[in-house]
Amino acid sequence: MFDFIVQKLHREGYRFVAIAAVVTFILLLINNYLGIIGLLITIWVYYFFRDPERYSIQDENYLVSPADGKITQISEINGPKELGLENKKYKRISIFMDVLACHVNRTPYTGKVDKIFYKPGKYINATLDKASEDNERNYLKINNQTGDEIIVVQIAGMIARRIVCDVKEGDAIKQGDRFGMIRFGSRVDLYFENYNLLVKKGQNTVAGETLLAKKN
Repeated sequence: MFDFIVQKLHREGYRFVAIAAVVTFILLLINNYLGIIGLLITIWVYYFFRDPERYSIQDENYLVSPADGKITQISEINGPKELGLENKKYKRISIFMDVLACHVNRTPYTGKVDKIFYKPGKYINATLDKASEDNERNYLKINNQTGDEIIVVQIAGMIARRIVCDVKEGDAIKQGDRFGMIRFGSRVDLYFENYNLLVKKGQNTVAGETLLAKKN
């Protein structure tokens, strides 16, 4: 119970928690009722930026989830044109993270960050398919030692206003490693080949732990 109540905080969260706490203190000086509302908002901000430990399978035969949330789409689709992959077919899993989900993103398998491409955009509802084309987003292409490649796309939502990417091109990352987060409601798309699906639409996922697909 203690571990659930007191959780590790992502570095992005300290500033927001401090701001919320100061506002709550000011509201308490004005009115107790407003102070309680401020306290509840502060608690929510704290839990939004929680960064719990996760334990990945550490097996290249599997892809683990890059995000906490719900699978809203599974489709066969061309790769992102931003990476020059529009003529190549991939399976794509889209995971929506609501404002109560943990928003720390984790890498689906062990590999090397081959390319990162950030594209500014809109902030429409991240559950909609066109969010993959219209919203602010950040692409990571990751290659592994067996020659496979995956693309992970961080997509901002209606409320999100900043995508955080903590890795750079050339970085080696292990399965389940943190690579960034998206602030305040968002979505992550995963493009892949040569893996068979293990999940279905509507299923909930846990970043770094839920097995999404298995090697052919």
